[in-house]
Amino acid sequence: MIFESHAHYDDDAFDEDREMLLPSLPENGITTVINIGASLGSCKTTIALMEKYPFLYGAMGVHPSDTAELNEENFKWLKEQCSLEKVVAVGEIGLDYYWNEPEPAIQKRWFERQLEMAREVKLPVVIHSRDAAKDTLDIMKNLHAEEIGGVIHCFSYAKEMAREYLNMDYSFGIGGVITFKNAKKLKEAVEYIPIEKILLETDSPYLAPEPNRGKRNSSLNLPYIAKEIAAIKNMDYDEVVAITEQNAKKLFRL
Repeated sequence: MIFESHAHYDDDAFDEDREMLLPSLPENGITTVINIGASLGSCKTTIALMEKYPFLYGAMGVHPSDTAELNEENFKWLKEQCSLEKVVAVGEIGLDYYWNEPEPAIQKRWFERQLEMAREVKLPVVIHSRDAAKDTLDIMKNLHAEEIGGVIHCFSYAKEMAREYLNMDYSFGIGGVITFKNAKKLKEAVEYIPIEKILLETDSPYLAPEPNRGKRNSSLNLPYIAKEIAAIKNMDYDEVVAITEQNAKKLFRL
């Protein structure tokens, strides 16, 4: 059965059909979904979704692009939510220099704080890193993130960077980009990364795989991702699904 390790079903893109789409996922073989917090508001919505759907779990965290909203008071609230029974990770947290807002100093400060929070609440982290490879890795090494554990979400760097994270015993979230024709470096990285370190993800509603590229993404597209990974690694599709499910269950302690 397929494990969706990273989705955003709190997103406005699902407002019209969320209550039809989510119940259909188990019927289509998607047995577990991790809904990932990206802002304080999305964390609140994630909590409501966790309470409504038995197969849906949550991660609490603030995406680097939203870290300007954090202060000591709401950061305390965020930490408190990590004790909820169905919260299985801190994320998504990290650095994003593609948009470069807020300024890197603010992003770095709250990335560090959220990493330390994850250590304190004893949860793995979901790392977002876009156009910020060196700074992300430097912060994680400085704070000994290998002691925390987690997944590099939407991994998009070359296999040399994959080696660095493998040395820290991190997993890799692989999504729709792996199906794109121009994803040569990612395909090489996925070939290199052991299957025991790969998680399936969609980042719904973003980054839909071929043949649905450009459309709203959902967990129903996960088979396209699993098939591409199977082709790259010369494995059976069912084997990829089974192993990545076990990888996710182990990481998120389910």
